[in-house]
Amino acid sequence: MSFFTGEFGCKMDAKGRLTLPAKVKSKLPEVSGNQLVLSQGLEPCLVLYPLVEYRKIYSRLASMNEFNEEFRRLQRNFFRRISEVELDGAGRFLIPKHMIKYAKLEKEIILVGLGNRLELWDSTVYEEYIINDNAEFSKLAQKHLTE
Repeated sequence: MSFFTGEFGCKMDAKGRLTLPAKVKSKLPEVSGNQLVLSQGLEPCLVLYPLVEYRKIYSRLASMNEFNEEFRRLQRNFFRRISEVELDGAGRFLIPKHMIKYAKLEKEIILVGLGNRLELWDSTVYEEYIINDNAEFSKLAQKHLTE
């Protein structure tokens, strides 16, 4: 199982390629090889999964009853937001243009480790989604981590 934590500043090049930091790349499971799955997030960000972690989500979604309209809508709208990407020899991958637009990515990217996955944020957009108030963070942690 992958375990990603922390924040990493990265730069996207003019062609839309992003180089994974060595610390992140070293935590990729060998079974995934150079294959990763990139998804549009629920917020204006992208989510990067090692292939082995994405397969767990895929199994759950693919096993849903195709005759249930709600399940079909979920599958359709989840899978259309996915793109398989591959790391090149320099540890870079190409972000599809429609995903760059969706996440409002400019040159400065913040990579955030969330355990089994990573989020890619434009550095200015990211500031709008993090909690800077320790009291607010404490209340949220107390609400969800002490149950």
